[in-house]
Amino acid sequence: MKPTMIAIATLLAAPSVFADTEFVPGEATFGGDAELGATMTTGNTDTTSIKGRLDLKHELGNWENEYVLEGLYKEDTDEVTAKRYLGSVQGNYRFGKHSYTFATGSYEVDPFTGYDFRYNAAAGYGYRLYQGANSFVDAEVGPGYQYQRLDEEQQADLGYTSESSWVVHSVLNYSWKISPTSRFKQTFVADYGDKLDARSETSVTANIVGALSMKFAVIVRYNSDPLDDIKSTDTETNMTILYSF
Repeated sequence: MKPTMIAIATLLAAPSVFADTEFVPGEATFGGDAELGATMTTGNTDTTSIKGRLDLKHELGNWENEYVLEGLYKEDTDEVTAKRYLGSVQGNYRFGKHSYTFATGSYEVDPFTGYDFRYNAAAGYGYRLYQGANSFVDAEVGPGYQYQRLDEEQQADLGYTSESSWVVHSVLNYSWKISPTSRFKQTFVADYGDKLDARSETSVTANIVGALSMKFAVIVRYNSDPLDDIKSTDTETNMTILYSF
């Protein structure tokens, strides 16, 4: 069946005593990052690679909301070798400096996994395990639901159209401001139900000038039970220019 995803979160955000780790730094209530990276070669080999991401954060009264749009496209000698699009939204409701509830939903298109698209929705409890002057660690856990629509080839081979499962959704976020101009981030996301879907993103961002930064990221995706002829692990390495506002 096709699920209806409604992510409603309530977030009461007490101001942090550490300005560096505020949801939106300073007095602003809206901010974000836009990043873009592209590689093109011609001659003996024609290749194109484009990675883009828009990450918006909004404080609305006591609410903190985050919206993400992300896209990846790669082509090698007129053959598409990677194509992935993602949209997600999350809202948090803080009860204090450490504890909060969350609700999140996402929609992803990645035809190279054997699925046309995937829905994910989850809600639960989050807790700030550690808060320092320049770093923090957040953990989240709660029930969720996952729906995946098979592509036409997989539908013909397997004899059904979709897969769905209740999952346990868990997240671990670590952020460390190494210096006034650089930051390290590590994120782990796992959805465990009929199988394990996990994602790890490790990134380092260094300021170039003004609002412009250089970002280096390694993303690893893991599926414990992939479809036939699909590998269980994908690795993505990106170098992008990031603009903060």
